[in-house]
Amino acid sequence: MKAIVQDTYGSADVLALRDIDRPVAGDNEVLLAVRAAGVDPGVWHLMTGMPYLLRVLGFGLRKPKVPTRGRDVAGRVESVGGNVTRFKPGDEVYGACEGSFAEYAAAREDRLAHKPASLTFEQAAAVPISAWTALQALRDAGEVKAGQHVLVVGAAGGVGTFAVQLAKASGAEVTGVCSTTKVDLVRSIGTDHVIDYTVEDFAAGTRRYDLILDIAGNRPLSRLRPALTAKGTLVIVGGEAGGKWTGGIGRSLRAALLSPFIGHRLRGLISKETSADLEVLSALIEAGELTPVIERSFRLGEAAKAIRHLKEGNARGKVVITL
Repeated sequence: MKAIVQDTYGSADVLALRDIDRPVAGDNEVLLAVRAAGVDPGVWHLMTGMPYLLRVLGFGLRKPKVPTRGRDVAGRVESVGGNVTRFKPGDEVYGACEGSFAEYAAAREDRLAHKPASLTFEQAAAVPISAWTALQALRDAGEVKAGQHVLVVGAAGGVGTFAVQLAKASGAEVTGVCSTTKVDLVRSIGTDHVIDYTVEDFAAGTRRYDLILDIAGNRPLSRLRPALTAKGTLVIVGGEAGGKWTGGIGRSLRAALLSPFIGHRLRGLISKETSADLEVLSALIEAGELTPVIERSFRLGEAAKAIRHLKEGNARGKVVITL
């Protein structure tokens, strides 16, 4: 089968389209014929092996432990393992797995759900990791409530476009922060207010927020906290700053250390990939309260180009690989 693989860590130049053996589903897995795969910042981190903490955590010290890239997936079940009970061959499913940039991929049963009938495979592949992250940031770390004022920094990205819609579905008043070229998109997905950060500093204004989601940002905690209410909550979702060893994880660690000593609640987020939360998202999608935003699709052989496009910050919503 065709797959996007890498033999060493590095830039998108290390990726290659090759013929490799088709995977075999384990007892608790299903084999998928992949129809589409989402691209998220995690793909870039696993490709580069940065920050180095990822390598220490088991992703491979000198080279990727799993050489095939891709995690978000949508496809059709080809076969199932002996312990699988929720799916059968022919089912259309979506979720996460290792190595989705390929014609076939093996995925754990507990990281999949049936694809919402209203979504194409391309749309479904845009959902899992980014929407899981947005849901758990708002519901679990942020404990969002109806009537609260929520600020989403990075509202035009993959996680951000889901976070805006999920916060609105929870009954919150939502303000989105983005650059000039993305204002119309952020307004179109239901924000009550939009701040263009190139002309206005949200932290320097008079408005205060009960909950701030800072997505893949690099602002220091001292710049974010002034925009919170006295008992407000800041949830740090990823980040692209910091050194080679901890990267954006450093801000989350500092937040956890500071939080017990101040009135604000400062939280980092480690999202969990569960079929239960994927079912929650499916219900919201079928109810019309959540719609994936896809800026651009690439073919499998263009995976390196897709990752470069995402890393350059040009994407509005999600970038997807189609097969």
